[in-house]
Amino acid sequence: MSRVAVLGGGAGGLSSAVELTQAGHEVRLWNRSPRTIEPYSGRVVRFGGVLGSGAERLAAVTTDLGAALEGADAAVVCLPALAHEALFADLAAHRLAVPVVLNPGHTGGALHARAVFAALGAALPPLAELSTLTYVARVQPGGELRITCRAGQVRCGALPGGEGATDVASALFPGVRRVADVLASSLSNVNLVLHPPGAILAAAWVESPGQDFTFYVEAMTPGVGRVIEALDGERRALAARVGHDLPPLIEEMVAIGTASTEQAARGDVAEAIRSGEANRSIAAPSSLAHRYYAEDLPFALTPFVTLARLADARTPTAEALLEIGGTLLGRDLVATGLGAQALGIKGLDLAGLLDLVRGAR
Repeated sequence: MSRVAVLGGGAGGLSSAVELTQAGHEVRLWNRSPRTIEPYSGRVVRFGGVLGSGAERLAAVTTDLGAALEGADAAVVCLPALAHEALFADLAAHRLAVPVVLNPGHTGGALHARAVFAALGAALPPLAELSTLTYVARVQPGGELRITCRAGQVRCGALPGGEGATDVASALFPGVRRVADVLASSLSNVNLVLHPPGAILAAAWVESPGQDFTFYVEAMTPGVGRVIEALDGERRALAARVGHDLPPLIEEMVAIGTASTEQAARGDVAEAIRSGEANRSIAAPSSLAHRYYAEDLPFALTPFVTLARLADARTPTAEALLEIGGTLLGRDLVATGLGAQALGIKGLDLAGLLDLVRGAR
């Protein structure tokens, strides 16, 4: 048994806390907002779904980051990418030295952490990022957790010197598959490809009062599927440019457990997504404030385009989605999102980037 600080009290953090407690670890759950974790003030998380049904009692539930980290053997970060910077700054201030696992790292999470720690003059702890959150889960009214998928496989990359964090990730989360570097894990973020096309092309319905539809079924039309395939081709081409042979999105989703194996074998991307049981009932966004816009555009699509520009890779579909998405939201997503400065790669060329992630600098 080890002591694990789970940082983030949303569905991902709660799911991690439940599974790690089931495995015999002592879990302290932290969240910045008291309101989010108020239903768990008694330290009990009620849950149902693929991890079984019941309740788990955690060692602590707190808004005090220092208390959550005290004596911890590892920290697991389960937060939206838009909350990363503030947490990374707090962890740097605490001079955290134990291994950190970003579950997930989204796109560029490890690089972002490195840049924040460096800017604050703090040593970066061993750090690894998972390509995708290890659960599909939602918090129900009243606080009960519903987990519809436990990922069968996710990719795990570490920054140079962070190999101890990949060991921790593998020990804590079954299904972790190690990859050569954080470019491979970041470019395996399925939400990078899965969310922006549907979110942008369904924006008129999202903003229409009274509309109620499912994102992965009703909004996953053949046309949206074709845009997803085009974006996925650009992702795989960029991966090849930086030395990685990554499988198509739909194969990755089958390995995770969120797409239909039968439809994927037929090559029908939209139908394979529509037929996936884990996401079938998930509602579409109800406004442009939803995380498919607020997170996946500036913190997935922006770093993807940033990396592509650095590597001189063509990404016309991603560029178009980013331009339209910025217009929808009324802001410059490159300037306000996870760009080169935030990733700590400003001024680097492709060779410099590869040196950075593989340990030459």
